[in-house]
Amino acid sequence: MAVVVKTIKTRLKSVKNIRKITKTMEMVSGAKMRKAVKEVLLSKEYAKQAWQMISNISQKTDSSYHSLLRQPKETKKVAIILFSGNKGLCGGFNSQIVAKAIEFVESQKKLLGDFQEDWIVVGKKGAVYLARKNKNIAYFFEKPELANKMADVLPIANIVIDGFGKDLYQKVFMAYTDYISVLKQKPQAKILLPLGSVEEVFEKDFNQDFGTPAPPSSKQAEEWGEEYLFEPKQSEILDYFLPHLVSFQIYQALLESNGSEHSARMNAMRNASETTMEMIDGLNLVYNQARQAGITREIAEIAGAKAALE
Repeated sequence: MAVVVKTIKTRLKSVKNIRKITKTMEMVSGAKMRKAVKEVLLSKEYAKQAWQMISNISQKTDSSYHSLLRQPKETKKVAIILFSGNKGLCGGFNSQIVAKAIEFVESQKKLLGDFQEDWIVVGKKGAVYLARKNKNIAYFFEKPELANKMADVLPIANIVIDGFGKDLYQKVFMAYTDYISVLKQKPQAKILLPLGSVEEVFEKDFNQDFGTPAPPSSKQAEEWGEEYLFEPKQSEILDYFLPHLVSFQIYQALLESNGSEHSARMNAMRNASETTMEMIDGLNLVYNQARQAGITREIAEIAGAKAALE
């Protein structure tokens, strides 16, 4: 009985130590999450409006004015930007976004035919998952835990913008986890390049179930698609404007991914802390029962010894 009590006591101490770790990780993730979510909310509306403007310009501007407006006739090779985490302990955050990205690429292959893939991975966990799937990881970047400047994504943006402009890639996809709330994050994949029509962008990129914009009506599309006047020159404006807005979409995806990751990790650690608390309560009950049984046994032995002496 003494051995059983000692084993339970050791197990109880171990679970309490685990709870201290998970509680600390929950608090750290919560602090990071608040900072990341603040950045997400500050830029989310701008990113949506900028993407809508890109769509309008691509409809009304001749493709000869800029290489990013080009619409390739066939797809031989694509680049896929994948945002995952550097670490685990965040529930299904990493596995879900990788599965979503692969599913999206396969769906595009059914529409466009077979093509080569260059994966541009941001985050160690995504690279590990894709390596197991034998995917071609062309570029790898370690994801910053807290991003607050566009310079963090400029190397990625330069790769895909230059690659698309030189016809190395006929399409560029992007997969990230969209931050909806502290308790809800949604894996999302979309076409970043080429710049498509308003209908294409809204149908493929914005989810209607969580308060994001619904696809525009024909009348709305006509109103949004008014002509633009460019000063001083159309080519000069587009040379700066289009790469900047495409880069900002990549930056926004990084912010969304960071906010989602820290939220997912905080929730996972909170659930783990609650589970360990339940385990502690259960072990305390078993420990007390074992102690009580031991005390009862000792009392019975003493009473039996006394009776024998009498």
